[in-house]
Amino acid sequence: MKNVFACIDGSKAAEAVCDAAAWVSQRVDRQLVLLHVLDKSIYPTKTDMSGNLKLGTREHLLDELAELDAKRSKLALEAGKEQLKVAVERVKSQGVETPETRQRHGHFVETLADLQEETRILVIGRQGEEHDNVDEIGGNLESVIRSLSCRILITPPNFKPPEKVLLAYDASETAKKVLYIISRSPLFKGVPIHLLMVGEKSDKNQQQLEEAKKQLEGEGHEGVVAALKSGEVESTLLSYVKEQELGMVIMGAYGHSRIRQFLVGSTTTNLLRQSPVPILLMRQ
Repeated sequence: MKNVFACIDGSKAAEAVCDAAAWVSQRVDRQLVLLHVLDKSIYPTKTDMSGNLKLGTREHLLDELAELDAKRSKLALEAGKEQLKVAVERVKSQGVETPETRQRHGHFVETLADLQEETRILVIGRQGEEHDNVDEIGGNLESVIRSLSCRILITPPNFKPPEKVLLAYDASETAKKVLYIISRSPLFKGVPIHLLMVGEKSDKNQQQLEEAKKQLEGEGHEGVVAALKSGEVESTLLSYVKEQELGMVIMGAYGHSRIRQFLVGSTTTNLLRQSPVPILLMRQ
């Protein structure tokens, strides 16, 4: 059975990741795994300085460097264990009774890729430790989005369970697949869904929206709202989220429409940076 994985680090977003992951795991009734990765690019297992040491350098310098590396790795390991301990207490306070913890040493994205087969939803903060004080997304996030095929929930520094959500819909095959999954998933049962299509205001688009709305209603979803808006995708989505006070955005990551171009282009970064609410990317 696939699990909900939460990426834990020392960033300001760590608490939001815990809260979001706890909410998800309880909604879908799956095991919550709190994951801490000692990224090799930040905490190398060994520093090879032998090529930089000139003739006459004493052998003990190499020994001291090795000792410093060992201490640094040990401190990073202990810090990670402490972060996981705090995360366990946080998710337990949110109602998760038996969270699992894992700690890995390796490249962050590669580690997540190795765990894909047992991942139902990956929960990750918009900004990691390296970008806590910078108004941009974390350095690893774009690589995660482009490299992984699992579903990814990206949360800003604050999270609260959504009372209403936005499903970006364009009637593409991918959007229909996402609609199918969302309509049957327990994740949003009882949560009103707003279907938003950004495109030409035509009878065809309106009909496609109404069909999607009926599909959600046929699976027991109540309070479904269908909206057709023209304009630029990014700004239209963000404006609609603000106007309707929505708590999460759901989007498919593949397709052949304007939304696909939006997701795989540079505006992905802009939406992630500007969105005041979590974004769930449906990669499969």
